[in-house]
Amino acid sequence: MHHVPPLAVRFCPPHCSDCRLRQTDAFTSVTPQQLAFIESFRSGVLAVSAGAAVIREYAPNGKLFTLYAGWAFRYKTLSDGRRQILNFVLPGDLVGLQQEFGDSAAHGVEAVTDCALCVFTGDRLWELFRTEPRLGYDITWLSARGESFVDDNLLTTGQRNATERVAMLLMHLYRRLERLGLAEGGSVPFPLNQQHIADALGLSLVHTNKTLRRLAKLGLHDIAHGRLRLPNPHALERLAEYYDQPARCVPLL
Repeated sequence: MHHVPPLAVRFCPPHCSDCRLRQTDAFTSVTPQQLAFIESFRSGVLAVSAGAAVIREYAPNGKLFTLYAGWAFRYKTLSDGRRQILNFVLPGDLVGLQQEFGDSAAHGVEAVTDCALCVFTGDRLWELFRTEPRLGYDITWLSARGESFVDDNLLTTGQRNATERVAMLLMHLYRRLERLGLAEGGSVPFPLNQQHIADALGLSLVHTNKTLRRLAKLGLHDIAHGRLRLPNPHALERLAEYYDQPARCVPLL
Protein backbone atom coordinates (compact mmCIF):
# COMPACT_ATOMS: atom_id res chain seq x y z
CA MET A 1 0.00 0.00 0.00
CA HIS A 2 1.38 3.41 -0.98
CA HIS A 3 2.16 6.03 1.62
CA VAL A 4 -0.69 8.55 1.58
CA PRO A 5 0.55 12.10 1.01
CA PRO A 6 -1.36 15.02 2.57
CA LEU A 7 -2.97 15.89 -0.77
CA ALA A 8 -4.65 12.47 -0.97
CA VAL A 9 -5.98 12.89 2.56
CA ARG A 10 -7.66 16.09 1.44
CA PHE A 11 -9.21 14.17 -1.44
CA CYS A 12 -10.49 11.47 0.97
CA PRO A 13 -11.84 13.37 3.99
CA PRO A 14 -11.22 11.73 7.36
CA HIS A 15 -14.93 11.73 8.18
CA CYS A 16 -17.56 10.14 5.94
CA SER A 17 -19.96 12.98 6.78
CA ASP A 18 -17.65 15.27 4.78
CA CYS A 19 -17.64 13.00 1.71
CA ARG A 20 -18.04 15.06 -1.45
CA LEU A 21 -19.70 12.14 -3.24
CA ARG A 22 -22.48 11.96 -0.65
CA GLN A 23 -23.28 15.60 -1.35
CA THR A 24 -24.33 14.75 -4.92
CA ASP A 25 -27.68 13.34 -6.04
CA ALA A 26 -26.05 10.21 -7.46
CA PHE A 27 -26.07 8.10 -4.29
CA THR A 28 -28.64 6.83 -1.82
CA SER A 29 -28.82 8.44 1.59
CA VAL A 30 -27.92 6.58 4.78
CA THR A 31 -28.90 7.02 8.40
CA PRO A 32 -26.46 8.55 10.90
CA GLN A 33 -26.03 5.07 12.41
CA GLN A 34 -25.18 3.55 9.03
CA LEU A 35 -22.76 6.36 8.26
CA ALA A 36 -21.03 5.84 11.61
CA PHE A 37 -20.66 2.13 10.83
CA ILE A 38 -19.22 2.85 7.39
CA GLU A 39 -16.67 5.18 8.96
CA SER A 40 -15.71 2.55 11.55
CA PHE A 41 -15.54 -0.05 8.78
CA ARG A 42 -13.09 2.09 6.78
CA SER A 43 -9.53 1.17 7.67
CA GLY A 44 -7.74 3.96 5.84
CA VAL A 45 -7.24 5.74 2.55
CA LEU A 46 -4.99 4.91 -0.37
CA ALA A 47 -3.30 7.09 -2.97
CA VAL A 48 -2.37 5.37 -6.23
CA SER A 49 -0.48 7.04 -9.06
CA ALA A 50 -1.63 6.79 -12.67
CA GLY A 51 -0.55 3.47 -14.18
CA ALA A 52 0.02 1.77 -10.81
CA ALA A 53 -1.88 -1.22 -9.42
CA VAL A 54 -4.73 -0.89 -6.96
CA ILE A 55 -5.12 -4.68 -6.91
CA ARG A 56 -2.53 -6.98 -8.49
CA GLU A 57 -3.94 -9.79 -10.57
CA TYR A 58 -3.72 -13.21 -8.82
CA ALA A 59 -2.16 -11.66 -5.69
CA PRO A 60 -3.78 -12.04 -2.25
CA ASN A 61 -5.34 -8.81 -1.10
CA GLY A 62 -8.30 -9.18 1.30
CA LYS A 63 -9.41 -5.56 1.00
CA LEU A 64 -12.31 -3.70 -0.55
CA PHE A 65 -12.01 -0.23 -2.03
CA THR A 66 -14.37 2.59 -2.89
CA LEU A 67 -12.92 4.88 -5.52
CA TYR A 68 -13.27 8.42 -4.23
CA ALA A 69 -11.50 10.34 -6.99
CA GLY A 70 -9.93 9.41 -10.32
CA TRP A 71 -10.40 6.63 -12.89
CA ALA A 72 -9.34 2.98 -12.84
CA PHE A 73 -10.21 -0.24 -14.64
CA ARG A 74 -10.63 -3.93 -13.81
CA TYR A 75 -8.85 -6.34 -16.13
CA LYS A 76 -7.71 -9.90 -16.75
CA THR A 77 -4.72 -10.98 -18.82
CA LEU A 78 -3.59 -14.02 -20.75
CA SER A 79 -0.16 -15.59 -20.39
CA ASP A 80 1.17 -13.72 -23.44
CA GLY A 81 0.15 -10.35 -22.01
CA ARG A 82 -3.05 -9.80 -23.94
CA ARG A 83 -5.42 -7.83 -21.74
CA GLN A 84 -9.19 -7.60 -21.50
CA ILE A 85 -10.56 -4.59 -19.66
CA LEU A 86 -13.68 -5.79 -17.86
CA ASN A 87 -15.04 -2.40 -16.87
CA PHE A 88 -13.99 1.12 -16.01
CA VAL A 89 -14.14 2.18 -12.36
CA LEU A 90 -15.48 5.65 -11.63
CA PRO A 91 -15.92 7.60 -8.36
CA GLY A 92 -18.27 5.84 -5.98
CA ASP A 93 -17.63 2.36 -7.40
CA LEU A 94 -16.82 -0.51 -5.03
CA VAL A 95 -14.01 -2.81 -6.16
CA GLY A 96 -12.47 -5.95 -4.74
CA LEU A 97 -15.65 -7.77 -3.75
CA GLN A 98 -15.12 -10.61 -6.26
CA GLN A 99 -11.85 -11.70 -4.66
CA GLU A 100 -13.46 -12.26 -1.26
CA PHE A 101 -14.70 -15.62 -2.50
CA GLY A 102 -11.30 -16.91 -3.63
CA ASP A 103 -7.75 -17.25 -2.37
CA SER A 104 -6.42 -14.50 -4.61
CA ALA A 105 -7.62 -11.63 -6.75
CA ALA A 106 -9.56 -12.93 -9.75
CA HIS A 107 -8.71 -9.75 -11.62
CA GLY A 108 -6.40 -6.78 -11.46
CA VAL A 109 -7.34 -3.13 -10.96
CA GLU A 110 -5.11 -0.44 -12.42
CA ALA A 111 -5.30 3.34 -12.04
CA VAL A 112 -5.85 5.32 -15.24
CA THR A 113 -5.30 8.62 -13.44
CA ASP A 114 -4.04 9.46 -9.98
CA CYS A 115 -6.60 7.92 -7.65
CA ALA A 116 -7.75 8.32 -4.07
CA LEU A 117 -9.59 5.37 -2.52
CA CYS A 118 -11.25 4.49 0.76
CA VAL A 119 -10.01 1.12 2.07
CA PHE A 120 -12.11 -1.47 3.90
CA THR A 121 -10.81 -4.69 5.42
CA GLY A 122 -12.54 -7.76 4.04
CA ASP A 123 -12.53 -9.63 7.35
CA ARG A 124 -15.28 -7.33 8.67
CA LEU A 125 -17.63 -8.01 5.78
CA TRP A 126 -19.66 -10.60 7.71
CA GLU A 127 -20.00 -8.15 10.59
CA LEU A 128 -21.49 -5.63 8.18
CA PHE A 129 -24.09 -8.15 6.97
CA ARG A 130 -24.97 -9.13 10.55
CA THR A 131 -25.20 -5.71 12.16
CA GLU A 132 -26.25 -3.51 9.22
CA PRO A 133 -28.39 -5.69 6.92
CA ARG A 134 -29.42 -2.67 4.84
CA LEU A 135 -25.78 -2.01 4.00
CA GLY A 136 -25.39 -5.72 3.28
CA TYR A 137 -28.26 -5.46 0.82
CA ASP A 138 -26.56 -2.44 -0.76
CA ILE A 139 -23.39 -4.47 -1.34
CA THR A 140 -25.46 -7.27 -2.88
CA TRP A 141 -27.17 -4.71 -5.11
CA LEU A 142 -23.82 -3.28 -6.20
CA SER A 143 -22.61 -6.79 -7.02
CA ALA A 144 -25.70 -7.42 -9.14
CA ARG A 145 -25.22 -4.08 -10.89
CA GLY A 146 -21.64 -5.03 -11.69
CA GLU A 147 -22.87 -8.31 -13.15
CA SER A 148 -25.33 -6.42 -15.36
CA PHE A 149 -22.43 -4.31 -16.66
CA VAL A 150 -20.58 -7.52 -17.54
CA ASP A 151 -23.70 -8.78 -19.35
CA ASP A 152 -23.89 -5.58 -21.38
CA ASN A 153 -20.18 -5.80 -22.21
CA LEU A 154 -20.58 -9.41 -23.36
CA LEU A 155 -23.44 -8.39 -25.66
CA THR A 156 -21.33 -5.55 -27.02
CA THR A 157 -18.20 -7.58 -27.76
CA GLY A 158 -20.18 -10.59 -28.97
CA GLN A 159 -22.77 -9.00 -31.26
CA ARG A 160 -22.12 -5.31 -31.92
CA ASN A 161 -19.86 -4.25 -34.78
CA ALA A 162 -16.88 -1.95 -34.18
CA THR A 163 -18.82 1.27 -34.73
CA GLU A 164 -21.61 0.15 -32.40
CA ARG A 165 -19.11 -0.97 -29.77
CA VAL A 166 -17.33 2.37 -29.62
CA ALA A 167 -20.63 4.25 -29.65
CA MET A 168 -21.90 2.12 -26.78
CA LEU A 169 -18.79 2.69 -24.66
CA LEU A 170 -18.82 6.46 -25.21
CA MET A 171 -22.52 6.71 -24.33
CA HIS A 172 -22.21 4.46 -21.28
CA LEU A 173 -19.29 6.42 -19.81
CA TYR A 174 -20.81 9.80 -20.65
CA ARG A 175 -24.08 8.98 -18.89
CA ARG A 176 -22.31 7.59 -15.82
CA LEU A 177 -20.15 10.70 -15.53
CA GLU A 178 -23.13 12.95 -16.12
CA ARG A 179 -24.96 11.32 -13.20
CA LEU A 180 -21.95 11.98 -10.99
CA GLY A 181 -22.26 15.68 -11.75
CA LEU A 182 -19.02 15.71 -13.76
CA ALA A 183 -20.52 17.09 -16.97
CA GLU A 184 -19.50 20.66 -17.60
CA GLY A 185 -20.23 22.74 -20.68
CA GLY A 186 -21.55 19.68 -22.52
CA SER A 187 -18.41 17.61 -21.95
CA VAL A 188 -17.06 15.16 -19.36
CA PRO A 189 -13.53 14.15 -18.28
CA PHE A 190 -12.10 11.44 -20.53
CA PRO A 191 -8.55 10.32 -19.68
CA LEU A 192 -8.71 7.08 -21.67
CA ASN A 193 -6.40 6.46 -24.60
CA GLN A 194 -7.14 4.34 -27.66
CA GLN A 195 -5.42 1.29 -26.15
CA HIS A 196 -7.83 1.39 -23.21
CA ILE A 197 -10.77 1.50 -25.61
CA ALA A 198 -9.34 -1.31 -27.76
CA ASP A 199 -8.74 -3.54 -24.72
CA ALA A 200 -12.26 -2.91 -23.42
CA LEU A 201 -13.97 -3.65 -26.73
CA GLY A 202 -11.89 -6.53 -28.11
CA LEU A 203 -10.68 -4.48 -31.09
CA SER A 204 -7.25 -3.95 -32.57
CA LEU A 205 -5.64 -0.59 -31.99
CA VAL A 206 -5.79 0.17 -35.73
CA HIS A 207 -9.49 -0.69 -35.91
CA THR A 208 -10.20 1.41 -32.83
CA ASN A 209 -8.41 4.41 -34.36
CA LYS A 210 -10.32 4.12 -37.64
CA THR A 211 -13.65 3.76 -35.85
CA LEU A 212 -13.09 6.78 -33.62
CA ARG A 213 -12.09 8.88 -36.63
CA ARG A 214 -15.20 7.73 -38.52
CA LEU A 215 -17.50 8.71 -35.65
CA ALA A 216 -15.72 12.04 -35.27
CA LYS A 217 -16.18 12.80 -38.99
CA LEU A 218 -19.90 12.10 -38.56
CA GLY A 219 -19.97 14.71 -35.81
CA LEU A 220 -20.94 12.20 -33.12
CA HIS A 221 -18.09 12.81 -30.69
CA ASP A 222 -15.14 15.02 -30.01
CA ILE A 223 -12.27 13.99 -27.74
CA ALA A 224 -9.77 16.74 -27.03
CA HIS A 225 -7.67 17.92 -24.09
CA GLY A 226 -8.80 15.03 -21.91
CA ARG A 227 -12.52 15.67 -22.34
CA LEU A 228 -15.32 13.95 -24.28
CA ARG A 229 -18.07 15.96 -25.95
CA LEU A 230 -21.11 14.41 -27.66
CA PRO A 231 -22.62 16.96 -30.08
CA ASN A 232 -25.54 14.63 -30.93
CA PRO A 233 -26.01 12.12 -28.10
CA HIS A 234 -29.40 10.93 -29.36
CA ALA A 235 -27.89 9.90 -32.70
CA LEU A 236 -25.10 8.08 -30.87
CA GLU A 237 -27.68 6.35 -28.65
CA ARG A 238 -29.59 5.12 -31.70
CA LEU A 239 -26.40 3.88 -33.33
CA ALA A 240 -25.38 1.97 -30.20
CA GLU A 241 -28.93 0.83 -29.37
CA TYR A 242 -28.22 2.27 -25.96
CA TYR A 243 -31.43 2.06 -23.98
CA ASP A 244 -30.58 3.85 -20.77
CA GLN A 245 -32.86 3.35 -17.81
CA PRO A 246 -34.09 6.38 -15.84
CA ALA A 247 -31.35 7.61 -13.53
CA ARG A 248 -31.57 6.21 -10.00
CA CYS A 249 -29.46 6.66 -6.93
CA VAL A 250 -26.96 3.91 -6.18
CA PRO A 251 -25.51 2.81 -2.84
CA LEU A 252 -22.18 4.20 -1.68
CA LEU A 253 -19.95 2.41 0.81
